[in-house]
Amino acid sequence: MLVGVERFDRVVLIYNPVNRRVPLTLAESMRDELGRRLPDLPVVLSATQYAGHARELASGVAATGAPLIVAVSGDGVYNEVVNGVLGVPGNHALTAVAAGGNANDHRRSTRRMPLVDAIVAAHRTGRARSLDLLLLTACSITDGGWSRYAHSYIGFGLTPSMAVALKRDRKGTIAELVSVLRTFSGLTPVEIVRSGGRRELYDSLVFANVARMAKYGRLGNSGRPDDGLFEVVSRRHGRRWRIGVMALRAATVGLGTQAHVSRVEFATVDAIHLQMDGEVIQLAPASKLSIDCAPRALATIG
Repeated sequence: MLVGVERFDRVVLIYNPVNRRVPLTLAESMRDELGRRLPDLPVVLSATQYAGHARELASGVAATGAPLIVAVSGDGVYNEVVNGVLGVPGNHALTAVAAGGNANDHRRSTRRMPLVDAIVAAHRTGRARSLDLLLLTACSITDGGWSRYAHSYIGFGLTPSMAVALKRDRKGTIAELVSVLRTFSGLTPVEIVRSGGRRELYDSLVFANVARMAKYGRLGNSGRPDDGLFEVVSRRHGRRWRIGVMALRAATVGLGTQAHVSRVEFATVDAIHLQMDGEVIQLAPASKLSIDCAPRALATIG
């Protein structure tokens, strides 16, 4: 959905210099092209120095003026940028992501035009897009309570297991597919407790605001990132070949129409991992979780 916004007064390109040369090269190219097309608009490169630094940088930038903060990265750094901006009440910042990472699910799912073209158009017209976010709230005896936004998805079971394997093993299409196959053989199902005490066992449970994830997968074909709902993609625990068929469908024809909701609640039983926008997070045992749609909470372009 298009909305009117305050024209941004500067562009800050946040990138991870340790990851590889792609983010820095892309950031420098964007800076040079914006300098030619919008010579009066300041463009600054800002490198992260440690995990979580992008969130701190984005928060500091969003606190003054009306910046456009671009994560030149994959989904993980963009997640930090989004949470940094949303943590500043009443700010006038816009965000965007340039595909400089591994999966780039958010950019792949929401892209409408080349990012530099979108920046030029938004600066001249004062128009931006308004997209939904997912808000995860967790509470446990050991970790206390915390919350965090996701711009694309939150996954349990297969999703974080695959992420751990792909991070550990060699990169490349064939090597990554081998890692996925190994993950199937050692997959541990996730047990959750619904309200009323009903227990359920899942091989995979994903809450998504985008149509694509993990580079190869198409989750659904009916959801939109600005409709006030998110998709629930699940596979109950069963024979391994069934989860394999689900993964194959996701990588080829897609999974089709999925359930749409605005809120879910459940509790974990054991200590488990979840994956949020590419980052794997460990949850304490007996964590109470709620996932809500935050309608049109993200002001973005691209």
